[in-house]
Amino acid sequence: MTTTKTPTTTRRGALKTLAAGAGAAALPLWARYTHAQTATPIRIGFQKHATGIGAAYGRWYDRASQAAITKINAEGGVNGRPLELVTEDDGTDPKRGAEVLEKFANQSRCDVAFGTLFSHVVIGSAPRAGELKLPYFVVSEGTHVASGMLNRWTMQPGITDVKSQVLSMAPFITGTLGKKVTMIYPDYGFGYDHRDNLTPAVEAAGGEVVAQIAIPPTETSFTKYFPKIPRDTEVIYHVMVGPAVLTFVKEMGEFFGPSRPEIFGFIDSLEAVDIASPGLDFLEGTYFWEGMPRYLQDDAPDYVRKYRDAVGIDATGASVEDPRDVSTAGHMFGCWETLHVIKAGMEAAGYSGPEDRQLLIEAVEAMEEMPGGIAHPQGPKRFNGKTHQVFGQQYISQVEGGKLIRRKTVAVEDTFYPDQVDYTTRSF
Repeated sequence: MTTTKTPTTTRRGALKTLAAGAGAAALPLWARYTHAQTATPIRIGFQKHATGIGAAYGRWYDRASQAAITKINAEGGVNGRPLELVTEDDGTDPKRGAEVLEKFANQSRCDVAFGTLFSHVVIGSAPRAGELKLPYFVVSEGTHVASGMLNRWTMQPGITDVKSQVLSMAPFITGTLGKKVTMIYPDYGFGYDHRDNLTPAVEAAGGEVVAQIAIPPTETSFTKYFPKIPRDTEVIYHVMVGPAVLTFVKEMGEFFGPSRPEIFGFIDSLEAVDIASPGLDFLEGTYFWEGMPRYLQDDAPDYVRKYRDAVGIDATGASVEDPRDVSTAGHMFGCWETLHVIKAGMEAAGYSGPEDRQLLIEAVEAMEEMPGGIAHPQGPKRFNGKTHQVFGQQYISQVEGGKLIRRKTVAVEDTFYPDQVDYTTRSF
């Protein structure tokens, strides 16, 4: 007779595992894995943007992931087994991304895949994850997960999506900065999420998007785009990505000079860029959305300080080893949090190997409340198992004295929007 393993978790049980593990750290090293049925590592396939336009993110996603793996293993691993990160460069390329997932599943024998940021890579990779029945935990921000365009094997439980971010920013933009908004965004999937969601959000908040300017993410010079900004623009909304973001921000300042409109940016335009860089003085007084504050805020809880120490960033968000190496603090926390969700899901599902992958997905779908803490240093979150998307606090910071100072924290509840899909009704 064949026995079938069934999930032994309730939502409450699954959530308890998010805070578990603190006591395990007190165990001696020899004792931490003795209760496991096997000491074989659980292999996490890390789809890393080591090269291509996402390389700066890939470098810091790797550091955050390695730090999380070290912490989790020091606390006894998952179900008594250590985690092992198996890293492959996807070149920030959709075709290569799908090939990497194939390698994870069929050559490296990974249990799950995770880590992808750039939305075109996610969209190009997720169908293959579904075909391989490989749990695919993305750290992308794209609304493609929650929109329903992907599959049940793809989840985004560690970082919020663009739609929720934009909806929560629009009232501040129109209520504080101005009603007539021109948006500048990258010409690919992530940028389209901003384009498609900002206009209705601004209109709902009593404003108007007067122009939308798309720029290729591989562009290296931006001056030719700025004359397209209408004269009646009161607020410039910018979100750019790629290796030329510093050039973009500098050239915007050179174009406008002291008579600039109000400016609200997404930190993507300055990720891995030192705000004190020459030519960025004009940003003084402007605002940014941040997924997690880059600068250590005075009232930061102890768990935020511990997380920053673990990933190796100083009070300015730069590497403790090299102050010129500025982190992608507004996004990389998603890797740390996603790995803790994977741990919690595997423990709730009693995961023992690839045959339990479906149970893992179902266990994560059962999660809901994710309290702020060392497993979730960005702040408290709520996971929607139907849409496979997490919702969390958002931060609005202002450049003051060459630093990013948090001015507003938007509550989790203010980021919700109606469900567009119920993945739990789809087959595996």
